Amino acid sequence: MVTEVHEDRSDSRTAGTGPQTNGGALAVAVIPYEKQLANDSSWTLTEGSGFFEGKSRVQYALRKIAQRLNSLGIPYSILGGLALFQHGHRRFTEGVDLLVTKDGLKQIHAELDGLGYIPPFADSKHLRDTETGVKIEFLTTGDFPGDGKPKPVSFPDPQLASIEVDGVRYLNLEKLIELKLASGMTNPGRLKDLADVIELIKNLKLPREYAESLDPYVRQRFGELWEDARKDAGES
Repeated sequence: MVTEVHEDRSDSRTAGTGPQTNGGALAVAVIPYEKQLANDSSWTLTEGSGFFEGKSRVQYALRKIAQRLNSLGIPYSILGGLALFQHGHRRFTEGVDLLVTKDGLKQIHAELDGLGYIPPFADSKHLRDTETGVKIEFLTTGDFPGDGKPKPVSFPDPQLASIEVDGVRYLNLEKLIELKLASGMTNPGRLKDLADVIELIKNLKLPREYAESLDPYVRQRFGELWEDARKDAGES
């Protein structure tokens, strides 16, 4: 299978805001979305602006994969930057992160691989939207955030930890914060996850008592970040 191939049209930037097909079949190959961002700073600014208006390729890819999974009856939940965006911390992200069960992931590959989606490399569990170039990354129920080692917080069953907004299922706020905290606490390379929690605390004005709704494993760290958020906001 061809894993990463370059589009041969003269201006690849015309793809991604909607279907770009020719007689029902894709007319071009795939340039990874992140490479398109890196190659054209002017277009990146336009795409970034579109993201904050909900009109970027990433959001288009999100709506498309959600519709496919809904039609197939495969449980899923959006997490990562797009879940943050939905919950009130608006920062740019260049991919779609999906929580699925292990059985769901097998079904996704059986149903979608080669039908609008291709793996970014051989044997990858992730997929790339062939229309937009956006990468779809999968995390699976039962695995552990951060360093990947066993801990009290793990990726939940998406059916038990989701909210639905406009036909798309997102990880609920409590589980999103738990996973962010557990990730940042155990992996020094994921400190941005702790920064994301601080921004959620500030933007949503979460009280310190919110920690009581979280797993005990992360409550103390939430309290520490709550104090940091107050300092950032200039509160005594």
